[in-house]
Amino acid sequence: MRAIALFMCVTAMAVAAAAPAAAKPADPPQVEVIGGARAGAGEFPWMVRLDNGCAGTLVRTQYVLTAAHCVGRTGANTSITVTAGAADLGSGKTFQVRSSQVWRARGFSDVTRGDDWAVIRLARPVDGPVVALPAGGGLDNGTLTAVGWGATREGSRAQQRYLRKVQVPYVADGTCGKIYRSHGYGFTDADMICAGDLNRGGKDSCQGDSGGPLLRRDGARWVQVGIVSWGVGCGRAAYPGVYTQVSHFAADIKAAIEENAARG
Repeated sequence: MRAIALFMCVTAMAVAAAAPAAAKPADPPQVEVIGGARAGAGEFPWMVRLDNGCAGTLVRTQYVLTAAHCVGRTGANTSITVTAGAADLGSGKTFQVRSSQVWRARGFSDVTRGDDWAVIRLARPVDGPVVALPAGGGLDNGTLTAVGWGATREGSRAQQRYLRKVQVPYVADGTCGKIYRSHGYGFTDADMICAGDLNRGGKDSCQGDSGGPLLRRDGARWVQVGIVSWGVGCGRAAYPGVYTQVSHFAADIKAAIEENAARG
């Protein structure tokens, strides 16, 4: 995922984590899909690409869910261009829509402190499907799927033309938090969900995947359980990927959308 990499378009953002005075982070956090495969043409139709190098998902026809570290402050914002319509960003089926408003989580200050979510209102609705959000934490486990157009190896800044996906196993909060805290990083159990292969590594989100989804299959539908947030390196066995835990913020996300919609 990152050299603490923001799973975003960036390399890394040096993070001042509120951690025990013992260890100091050797690497800053990052994000992209490592060790996966190309997604099917219509497999994740609600995926969108932000022109700042991040990704997001359509959770309502006029609203995109992404990471807080991918956007600026809350308020009017027409600076973000969203590309939607196809897994292949070079396809003639893609189209672009500008943002009109941004709502960033009130508590966000740093990826390692949590609250890493934001909602973007588009200038117009997008005709197409939306991804489901969890009603509770019952799906926050098992085999999960990360999706994005980010880098395919640690250290690369190359964005992908074709959407990629990778399956990653859930890592319990206790295990994940212990790993990161022991290396000097902050970790908020209630806000975060982790996934990655602790034995072999090689499968992860990475740079350029920030703001994109961590998904769990629920019958015939995909449910978004996480938002690509941060991690150390990409696909390192010692460091699972860290995602915003959507079930913890689902009510706040819904309230932000409804408050914004009510303002017109």
